[in-house]
Amino acid sequence: MTGVTKFAVFASGSGTNFQAIYDAVQVGNLAGEVVLVVTDMPGAFVVERAEKAGIDILAIKPASFPSKAAYEQVILEKLRELDVEWIVLAGYMRLIGDVLLEAFPNRIINIHPSLLPAFPGKDAIGQAMGHGVKVTGVTVHYVDAGMDTGNIIAQQAVEVVEGNREQTEERIHAVEHALYTKALQQLFENKLID
Repeated sequence: MTGVTKFAVFASGSGTNFQAIYDAVQVGNLAGEVVLVVTDMPGAFVVERAEKAGIDILAIKPASFPSKAAYEQVILEKLRELDVEWIVLAGYMRLIGDVLLEAFPNRIINIHPSLLPAFPGKDAIGQAMGHGVKVTGVTVHYVDAGMDTGNIIAQQAVEVVEGNREQTEERIHAVEHALYTKALQQLFENKLID
């Protein structure tokens, strides 16, 4: 055992949070090793990012399986094969089911672009802007069986750029990349988040 925390990143899209996490590991700002990228979208850009980084990839479509449990069982077998200790969700657009929740209790983390419990679920930025809020934010939280309902680990506020979704998203992504790395480092070291 090297003492380095082995973790898997789950993503469904372009993988900007994956890239920020991987880069933080490479420069020594996150003491861990990304050993696997799991995606439910085999054509997603995160696959290309993971290939470039030389990281194992498990790209499988849930629709290819008879049930969510069967899909997650295949993922679980790969996670166990690679001695994964933590699951880090980074734009993974599926709810985690019982198979993985039971295998990784309090070891599945997610990042969400709002100050939860406000604006859970899809398009949190659009929800926030649609409600006309002046401040939204980023939340890192444990994953449970609900949608963005797990215990909060860390949060940071982000000012909304009124009428400009693109600039608001840029602000949120910048905070996500820094906050997620900090939160993961403290979790991996078993320290409390400030």
